[in-house]
Amino acid sequence: MSTVSGTNDFDLVMSYSLWIQNGSTEEKETFLNCPFTKKRPLSIPEHVILASGVHNRYWVLDVQDVTSSQSCTEKHLTITCSKTTQSREACILKDGWESTPVAVGDVVHLEGRCVSGLWTIDRDSGFLVLLPDLLISGTSIASSIRCMRRGVLGEMFKAFDGGSKQMLNGTIVHDIFQKAAMSSDFSPERIQTFAAEALRSPNYLGQMYSLKLTQADMRQEVEEYLPSLSEWAKHYVHTSPQAGQKQLTLKLPSDGALSKQDATCSMTVTDFVDIEENIWCPRFGLKGKIDVTAGVRIHRRGRRPTERIVPLELKTGKESNSIEHRSQVILYTLMSSARRCDPEAGFLVYLKTGSLHPVVGNHMDRRELVKIRNSLAHHIGNSLVKVDGRSQMAPLPAIESDKQACKYCPQKRNCAVYNRAVERDPHLSHVHLQYFSDWLLLCTLEALTMENKGGRRNIWLQTAQQREKSGGCVGNMQLDRDVSVLSDGVYKHSFVRKEGNQTLTGLIVGDRIVVSDQDSVLIGLATGYVTEITISGLTCSLDKNLSKFSSNTVFRLDQDEGAGGLSNHLGNLSMLMENTPTRSDHPFFFFLFFVLLYLQFFSIKQAMKKVLLSKDYTLIVGMPGTGKTTTICTLVPAPETVEKSGISNHTEAILVQALVTLLLKAGCRASDIGVIAPYRQQLKAISSLLQGDAFKALEVNTVDKYQGRDKSIIIVSFVRSNPEDNLGELLQDWRRLNVAITRAKHKLLMLGSAPTLRRYAPLEKLLCHLQQEDMISFTSVYE
Repeated sequence: MSTVSGTNDFDLVMSYSLWIQNGSTEEKETFLNCPFTKKRPLSIPEHVILASGVHNRYWVLDVQDVTSSQSCTEKHLTITCSKTTQSREACILKDGWESTPVAVGDVVHLEGRCVSGLWTIDRDSGFLVLLPDLLISGTSIASSIRCMRRGVLGEMFKAFDGGSKQMLNGTIVHDIFQKAAMSSDFSPERIQTFAAEALRSPNYLGQMYSLKLTQADMRQEVEEYLPSLSEWAKHYVHTSPQAGQKQLTLKLPSDGALSKQDATCSMTVTDFVDIEENIWCPRFGLKGKIDVTAGVRIHRRGRRPTERIVPLELKTGKESNSIEHRSQVILYTLMSSARRCDPEAGFLVYLKTGSLHPVVGNHMDRRELVKIRNSLAHHIGNSLVKVDGRSQMAPLPAIESDKQACKYCPQKRNCAVYNRAVERDPHLSHVHLQYFSDWLLLCTLEALTMENKGGRRNIWLQTAQQREKSGGCVGNMQLDRDVSVLSDGVYKHSFVRKEGNQTLTGLIVGDRIVVSDQDSVLIGLATGYVTEITISGLTCSLDKNLSKFSSNTVFRLDQDEGAGGLSNHLGNLSMLMENTPTRSDHPFFFFLFFVLLYLQFFSIKQAMKKVLLSKDYTLIVGMPGTGKTTTICTLVPAPETVEKSGISNHTEAILVQALVTLLLKAGCRASDIGVIAPYRQQLKAISSLLQGDAFKALEVNTVDKYQGRDKSIIIVSFVRSNPEDNLGELLQDWRRLNVAITRAKHKLLMLGSAPTLRRYAPLEKLLCHLQQEDMISFTSVYE
């Protein structure tokens, strides 16, 4: 029997809040008097959007620390939701909320009681959300419970640690469970099928390759979990005869006073509503992807069953039921309450054992997590300080002295660079640290400038009509026809104006977009790209299938101005500081240390040459439109594989799959694409990667099969690649070569090893011609 306590599980959360509330005078003075807490802007900046109502936004005009008549400390705020500041309201923070690091010039969102312009946020009711338009992930907040520094760094830096066997295994098992859920079939046979498909997936194969793992290695790891998935479904999915027999203890806030016996219940899953549901919740300053959103029926003795839509958080690690795991679920219940009826609870599902743990989202737990979220937002939102008139990075939260936790922390490197005195890392010289500091400051200033221009917050702070005037949105759109599958996880949608033919302005082909409902209640339903625009409608490729919504649903499509973010740039910057030898053992990866290529002074061809000749890392810098994206490339090894069954080239097969996927995303039809390879074993390798409905109309065949036929786009995989430059007999047949390169009506894409192909005179002549026309670049892969 699993047990939930709705009131006493959050000792660590409470201890953190109590530390802020009851910490020493010296600690509080240091915290509250730091430069970035005492900011005093004279007027409300133009870019700030204020509002009243459900999505209210208040500007803090004044902050006063007050001692109440009961000798309790309170914080009194003077606030306004008017740019003129003439209409003012007040807010009292007490019962622990006074520890919130709110300052003059901050923007806050308030939930709770407001009587005659007076808000009261206390122990039992209300929330104050600091900097609510800074959406913070539930994972970062949960990791901040034990170390606030880790949470801040996690939001700033995107981790690029290369992953691990355990992480990859967790991702694959998640995928298997989610596919079984959406197909409503957890039978052992179906689970095995999903596992086999996942282990053949190009994405996972690429990760296995980078981790030097084989399919057999991962199959052994994954198969440990498969029986538990079916076992879980047997106990909890309503279609199973044994569903509903397991007893749980679940006491929801709306249940009122329940005895322990009355709190005993059973639960069955009646519907899998969504997987990886993306939720942006600006009311509480939160964001996250819920592993599985499920409809459940709760049965109690002597009561009518109740139905709810709840989050399921899947875990592949140790069945710890830890505070971090529980916190994630509680935050997901809070996010879900802004989109639909408050679920009041969610469930942890441990996939290795098939165990299910209910987690109640009561007010106390949500309150303490919002406080932690506010502290996290304070540090992230105030990352810059002015010292002697110059901007510099603000200090981070203190380092926790927990060697065991630090040993496995994913932010260890970033933390060390920030605090070299603690890490005492000898490989970082003053030049390295200065370089890191300068680029960190520049990236942060750029992010702040972009945020002041609007960023993503305008999606929920401005109506579609307001956004259309500035050219960043198209509103009043409805789905025009059935959604089609372009590739795995990519769906083609066509939208038209609800009112009929109205000129669409503001978006162009290639724009990254965010799809929400017209009233911005369901924010961030899907993201993707615009692929086609007509007079009255547009077509786009999205990461979610929106056909489940009613045909009367009205959508808005906003340009995603916050897609790039800061974390990727800072993650790359952090990797430059890593004390690891240059990966000279892998001859096809090039890393350069502080070589800057300014593309306004170099042609793309010159830049490519410098990249290839660089010793370590190359940092490509240039103004927009100078060709930075065109210049960036990755050199990958592509050796052939000779087996009894024939000759193949796995890397070329993966590249073919990647090219086909990109062409489909760009709007090309699968029936217009043809793939040619000279060896049947290579055809099998390519075909195994091009599985699914999106690829059904695509033709993969030998040269001989294309005789007398053509396609709009042809991709040729030459296969052969070896140090001996052995071309084989098939590629030395000039007739076959002529057929292969003349089948394309509009675009020909050729993949092959130039040193090997040059051994045949006709191919040498072709490659020389392409080189003379600047249509191809070469690099020697065998030294």
